[in-house]
Amino acid sequence: MAEILAQGNVHDADLEGHIITVPEVRMSPDLKLATIYVMPLGGRDTEIVIAALERNKKFLRGEVARRVNLKFAPDIRFRVDERFDEAERIEKLLRTPAVQKDLEQDLEQDPDSDREEEQ
Repeated sequence: MAEILAQGNVHDADLEGHIITVPEVRMSPDLKLATIYVMPLGGRDTEIVIAALERNKKFLRGEVARRVNLKFAPDIRFRVDERFDEAERIEKLLRTPAVQKDLEQDLEQDPDSDREEEQ
């Protein structure tokens, strides 16, 4: 899917000018449904991009069927990948003064703990 989108094979005005990352595709156990997680570069216009992908689902499913050797092409659905938001939230949390204070206290109590983890 990433290759199809990168090649610009989908001709849709809402997708032009967007670089779309496909970090994960989850298949159902019977391989009949593929949930494709996408994120436009910079996280901009996610709703517009998802709507454009949904409009072009039939074409994209045909392209997948042509490239993947399966008896039946899976039905596809698109979802916004929220891992980037979650990672940013965790990063901000780790930078808070309370967490930094706890980390400093841990290092003061056991200064060799970093060396053991590195080995």
